[in-house]
Amino acid sequence: MEKIKVKEIFNNVYSVDFGDGLKRIATKSLVPGKRVYGEKLVYSDSIEYRVWNPNKSKLGAAIINGLKKMPIKKGTKVLYLGASAGTTPSHVADIAENSLVYALEFAPRIMREFIDSCNERKNLIPVLGDANRPQDYSNIVEKVDVIFEDVAQPNQAEILVKNARWFLKENGYAMISIKARSVDVTKNPREIFAEQKKILIEGGFEIVDEINIEPFEKDHMMMVGIWNETKY
Repeated sequence: MEKIKVKEIFNNVYSVDFGDGLKRIATKSLVPGKRVYGEKLVYSDSIEYRVWNPNKSKLGAAIINGLKKMPIKKGTKVLYLGASAGTTPSHVADIAENSLVYALEFAPRIMREFIDSCNERKNLIPVLGDANRPQDYSNIVEKVDVIFEDVAQPNQAEILVKNARWFLKENGYAMISIKARSVDVTKNPREIFAEQKKILIEGGFEIVDEINIEPFEKDHMMMVGIWNETKY
């Protein structure tokens, strides 16, 4: 068995040191022995950890790149927009541990993959729906502490504001991975990041952290904001 050093860097998020100088992160396995996307499983003090691949997770990339504000922690209730096949939602579920993570996905085929890979994580609630239409799943999703968004739509910031109005608690947090090329392929990504940030601020968010996630994802920026509903 490999000898590793494990250190908690955020609540329920860990750095894992194999002694080779590479920076790695991990979460404690909510379902020991179960891989979701072929990730490496390692052990320390009889606890199983899932090594978090930043090349397959924008949240993982943001943490590796030095994210300072991480609002998802044990007990956090989360709405995850753009669940895809479940790579990052599975780590978010590990972190939330005893709290629900509503995982929204638009494509039925991808949702089937998500259910197959994540069905043993009982705190992950699959929701099939369009993130542009929060009213359609308002009978399933309750008020949450954090909204995480990772969708390839041209109106990414507007989608986050829409969902915050429906589901985010006052002073709750949102995290959004902005994909510049999905907004406008002809514009400089820095212009797009500034435009999306302006929409978020005018929509009611105070941006408290932002970090570029290259080289893991080209032309992507992660932003973290606090929701202030009283602005409406």
